[in-house]
Amino acid sequence: MMLWKLPSVCSPARKCMKSFPFQWGRGISSGTARLGSVSLKGRSCLTLKDFSSEEITRLLWVSGDLKRLIKQEKQYLPLLQGKSIAMIFEKRSTRTRMSTETGMALLGGHPCFLTSQDIHLGVNESCTDTARVLSGLCDLVLARVYSHSTLEELHREASIPIINGLSDLYHPIQILADFLTLQEHYGSLSGLTVSWIGDGNNVLHSFMMAAAKLGVHLRVATPKGYEADSSVIQEAKNLSKQHGTQLVLTSDPMEAAHGSNVLVTDTWISMGQEEEKKKRLRDFQGYQITMKTGSVAEPDWTFLHCLPRKPEEVDDQVFYSTRSLVFNEAENRKWTIMGLMVSLLTDYSPQIPSSKF
Repeated sequence: MMLWKLPSVCSPARKCMKSFPFQWGRGISSGTARLGSVSLKGRSCLTLKDFSSEEITRLLWVSGDLKRLIKQEKQYLPLLQGKSIAMIFEKRSTRTRMSTETGMALLGGHPCFLTSQDIHLGVNESCTDTARVLSGLCDLVLARVYSHSTLEELHREASIPIINGLSDLYHPIQILADFLTLQEHYGSLSGLTVSWIGDGNNVLHSFMMAAAKLGVHLRVATPKGYEADSSVIQEAKNLSKQHGTQLVLTSDPMEAAHGSNVLVTDTWISMGQEEEKKKRLRDFQGYQITMKTGSVAEPDWTFLHCLPRKPEEVDDQVFYSTRSLVFNEAENRKWTIMGLMVSLLTDYSPQIPSSKF
């Protein structure tokens, strides 16, 4: 077990803070001014490693504001009227496709869905050529790809922003949706403890690149041989030290879950790993999240998972319980993708005070 920095906010203190209603007053103007000066227009989002604490917070701020205005207040905000997004999907996804298409439409823009059967990415047409062609035809690209290097090449050659819809190395849009969901549920992210129990994959990598920046402690349990990428681990250690948060790396799921507010896992067998299924199921024995796992967590613990899930990763008693925020996160993927699109293409100023984020 490896440990960096002791936690600074305990669960009882968090419960005390949650017992008070949000105060609209002192600190709001300064916080709003601080985040209001942050601009992401023209940027790409390949990994949250490239974004500061203020920039990630602003993305959540914009996403929450759009959700409030469009879903709750039923306003029509054609912020992306006349804009279009090219959606490159080498890997299928219900949530990312529906979130992007419906989100762009709600904002008055036009989504264009492209699979490997629709375009010649890297086959009859180089990635460089595709990036240049799309730069002249649309305003934004969201790409869900096998290799992160594909995104990096698109970014280098394109003159428009590129959003990582998933790659083998990172999955930032899922983590943004996770954090928006936790922000809504707990009222604050700072001081939360999130426990990852499972594979050292792209989702974990994105957690490790963002958690410390938001004041979130991270406890990670992976089987031996399935640890996160070594360079990502080193960067996470640096971020934890810089932001004064706790980072625990272990192979013991119960140790990782101890004292946690949020238990998180993901598929053990991703697309392209089907031939490894039998071996992976053996290697991940004991990593299923159950109520027993939650018994060592904080009383207010919740659960997150990116659908679709398999029963060996989490049992039904947890997945369909009131502790599960899975379907909240699935919906929030739309709002965070919308927040990304608006932030990368416009100078939109949210109305929610930044002190709520």
